[in-house]
Amino acid sequence: MAKRFPDSSADKPAERSANVGIADVARLAGVSPATVSRVLNGVPNVREEYRERVMAAVAEVDYRPNRLAQNLRRQKAEVIGVVVSDIENPHFSEAVRAIEDASFRAGYRVMLCNTDETAEKQRAYLQMLADERVLGAIVSPADREGAGIGELLDLGIPIVCFDRTIDDPRVDAVTGDNVEGVRRATEHLLWLGHERIAYLGGRRDVETGAERLEGYLRTMRDAGHVPFAMDGGFRADTASEVTVKLLRQPKRASALLVANNLMTLGALRAVRAAGLRVPEDIALVGVDDPPWASLVDPPLTTVAQPVREMAQTAMSLLLERIRGTRTEVRRVVMPLELRVRDSCGMSLKSDEGTAE
Repeated sequence: MAKRFPDSSADKPAERSANVGIADVARLAGVSPATVSRVLNGVPNVREEYRERVMAAVAEVDYRPNRLAQNLRRQKAEVIGVVVSDIENPHFSEAVRAIEDASFRAGYRVMLCNTDETAEKQRAYLQMLADERVLGAIVSPADREGAGIGELLDLGIPIVCFDRTIDDPRVDAVTGDNVEGVRRATEHLLWLGHERIAYLGGRRDVETGAERLEGYLRTMRDAGHVPFAMDGGFRADTASEVTVKLLRQPKRASALLVANNLMTLGALRAVRAAGLRVPEDIALVGVDDPPWASLVDPPLTTVAQPVREMAQTAMSLLLERIRGTRTEVRRVVMPLELRVRDSCGMSLKSDEGTAE
């Protein structure tokens, strides 16, 4: 029979005190402090009877473990860092949600940082994560050099790069096959009869920007067409300004391929401000498939990344490192999917085919 604190009574639950500790919980549950510790840390080899008694005692006194003290003893926090380049981008917010879900199920918590595509902020946040003694981090790098990442690796803190890689050969990574995905989108526009296909890309010093541009340029040149690429900086406002200039060209492009969803919004804004229609006046294809892509009029043709699968894979790779079950470097590349809807002019081609 479990013992009670001397001042507790059957009809009045024990009030939580700041001084209530693991020894008090053990006394109330009738077990050793070591057993309480094993239960609270999720150790599996504890008898169910003891587990139930410990949890009942924890609930009765509202005991809360001092995580800070535990972390200081372990020299590690039960926290995983997540560093993204732009939290406003639905691509990254969806990834963060998937990482947080997987982290919570594994018993860890997430510390989220946004670099705003700057190496300086990335370095500062990674230093903070090191100071917080995080177990590991998933990072979408703001630069190919990976500002600050090497320092964490030197400290033994595992890093998994998400969406982009860096030059450091020690780091794991999960990315999409950007070259192939954009190649397929460009080929589809060519198949629809477009020859003047413009490309609105992102930063060329970032892997995703460089690879998507490569897919477009290679496909246009292989088909014998002159490419026309512009830089929208992965930003909606910049993309809108660049698209305005594109639409004012004497010989306007008949199709526009846009390298991420934020820039697609900027491009759509510019097209509609010019009084033009998609796809009748200009066809549009975007990389990324946010929830609104199928809801706009016309529905948007996209090159979709398996965001949740990529994020879950990144989390699995990080957990392997944290738990010490893998030491070799892994870099996973996942295919992108072309999702054809009306904005590319597919329905217009179908109508022409029916008329013939």
